[in-house]
Amino acid sequence: MIYLHKLLPIVLSPIGLILGLMLWAAFKRSRAAALLAIVLLYGLSMPVVSDRIFRTLEQHQLPLAAESLAPGQAIVVLSGMLSHIQAEQGVVPQFGSSSSRFWGGIELFRAGKAPQLVFTGGLMPWQGEQEPEGQVLRRKALELGLPAGTLRVSGPAQNTAQEATAVQQALGPQVKRIILVTSAFHMPRAKKLFEQAGFVVTAYPVDFGVEARQTTPMDFLPSARAFKNADTAVREFLGRGYYALF
Repeated sequence: MIYLHKLLPIVLSPIGLILGLMLWAAFKRSRAAALLAIVLLYGLSMPVVSDRIFRTLEQHQLPLAAESLAPGQAIVVLSGMLSHIQAEQGVVPQFGSSSSRFWGGIELFRAGKAPQLVFTGGLMPWQGEQEPEGQVLRRKALELGLPAGTLRVSGPAQNTAQEATAVQQALGPQVKRIILVTSAFHMPRAKKLFEQAGFVVTAYPVDFGVEARQTTPMDFLPSARAFKNADTAVREFLGRGYYALF
């Protein structure tokens, strides 16, 4: 099932639509399809366009000072920040672009906002024998001096809905008030899913994707980073739509 959840959005994602238009143009010799593919590729590759699309995901999300949050019963940090690379000693994990999720959880814990810090046990089928992400993060937190008895890892999870269920099972019915840490663009969907699982959620968004800066001529030039942001945004909108319907 997780393969369907990952593969189906490709059809409606920017890369899927552009490839589809290119194939249609090649087989049907359609100039209109080829032109539309070029327009989509160039338009979504411009930072001035992709930043505006991505910014809509982060609407109403603002960076918060840890001290400003009301205490909860647990801090929950969602997976999705580690990548694995091949090294001499084998495959080793390293922080990726969303590592501020981890550091945000650490900051909240050190600010005394909850007595427990929970990492979700993110693990995808294609990762093979790799260690669940939550176990790696727990070990890193121990290296930073956090007490072992305050750190927990949920069961394995392959998406946000499964993370909410796994955290509920790990914490038990007595824990209701949590502080949720995830990327700003992902927070609205994650918050709703954890609320549906029975939690009272205080959001602590991190990993903001759009800088506050003036528009320059460079923002009208194509950029791989801009296209990636646009693709991420469309996939998140599709995820929100799926959970809203089902």
